[in-house]
Amino acid sequence: MPDFSGTDTFYPSLNKGDLGMGIRILMIEDENEIADFVLRGLREEGFTVERESDGDSGWYALRTGNWDVVLLDWLLPNQDGITILKKFRETKNSTPVLLLTARDTLSDKVKGLNCGADDYLCKPFVFEELLARVRALSRRQGQSHSTNLSYKDINFDLISHKAQRAGSKLDLKAKEEALLLLFLRHPEEVLSRTRIYEKVWGDSYDGVSNTLEVHIGELRRKLEALGSRVIQTYRGKGYLFGEKEDNV
Repeated sequence: MPDFSGTDTFYPSLNKGDLGMGIRILMIEDENEIADFVLRGLREEGFTVERESDGDSGWYALRTGNWDVVLLDWLLPNQDGITILKKFRETKNSTPVLLLTARDTLSDKVKGLNCGADDYLCKPFVFEELLARVRALSRRQGQSHSTNLSYKDINFDLISHKAQRAGSKLDLKAKEEALLLLFLRHPEEVLSRTRIYEKVWGDSYDGVSNTLEVHIGELRRKLEALGSRVIQTYRGKGYLFGEKEDNV
């Protein structure tokens, strides 16, 4: 297990150019302490991370979502990681998979890699090593997939982390970038405040805080300085990213 005393020491200071913004990671891990540790670290580095805690829910998320990197535990409730990995590779999906496991024998490593894992990291591990491996796998994935997200005249480069509208640079803060990326992945879809808050802040929306509204307002202001309104408010429902009039 990682040393959880003073875990802040595992997280390098954030450098906006090093953020993992736009990289979507699925973690399938049943040990809460490890999961919380990894979630916190990767989210602070700017990655979008979702976690499932058992084999069945993990398999469902894996086959229904669009992921850039998968962190997969070997020993899971319901169905184990190797079973999931084999089924995943049978679908001809090449998304990089990093096995996280306490099984550290050579035969285990060989089995994991032969079953389709791209990398193998034994517990306990240090966060810096996990981060380096995740970055390496995400770069590899980026070579075979588009590194741009766009809608109309709005574009976000996932490698350089540069956002533009109509060819002009958008100077966005970290949460504004995360909001824009979420909207670009779900254009013309009404997203509830709860869903947005959970995806961007990694926490439950309390229905009281105006943090989301403040950041939406700032992002909207910067986008509208270069074009028409593209973030629409649907009262009682949430927000829609698209060319439609507000339902107010």
